[in-house]
Amino acid sequence: MAASGARDEPGASGPPAEPGEPPRRGRHETPDEGADRRWSELLQEVRVTQTGVQILFGFLLTVVFTPRFATLGHTDRVIYVVTVVLGAATTGALVGPVSFHRIVSGRRLKPQTVAWAARLTMTGVVLLLATVTSALLLILRIALHSAAVPYVVAGVVAWLVLCWFGLPGWALRRYGHRE
Repeated sequence: MAASGARDEPGASGPPAEPGEPPRRGRHETPDEGADRRWSELLQEVRVTQTGVQILFGFLLTVVFTPRFATLGHTDRVIYVVTVVLGAATTGALVGPVSFHRIVSGRRLKPQTVAWAARLTMTGVVLLLATVTSALLLILRIALHSAAVPYVVAGVVAWLVLCWFGLPGWALRRYGHRE
C-alpha cells in the first residue's frame, strides 16, 4: 500500500469521491510523493542495467590486452573500437541519473530530476542495444567466420527490440487508455 493510502494496482480506487463525483482511480499522491516513488523505481531499473553494462564494458576493456587482439583485421578492430566507445557512452548515460540527482539534490527539483533521469536511462538502454549489437557482431565474426553472422546478429537484435521496446509499446497501446 502506498503512503497516501491508495492501493498500488492500476485503476485501484482511492478515498471516496465527493458526493456526485465519479469514484477516483489510481494513486492519490502529491507531485513530490509521485516523484519520490518514480525516482525509487528508476533507481532500481538503473541498478539492473548498470550491472550488465559494467560487466560487458569491463570485458571489452581487457580484450585489447590479449595476444589475440594483435591478429585482428582492420574491420574487426574498427568494430571493437566502436563497441568500446558505445560501451563508454552507455555507461555515461546510465550513471548520468545518479550524477544529475547528486548535483541538484535538495534544490526542490525532484520532478524535473526524475524526468531527466528517465531520459538518460532510456538513452542508456538504446545505447546498450547498440553496444550489445556491436559486441555480438565482433564476437560472432571472430568465432564463426560465416556469412550467417549478420543474420544471427539481426535475429538477436530483433529479439532484444521486441523484449525491450515492442512488448512495452504493445502494453501501452493495449492497456494504457483504460479508465
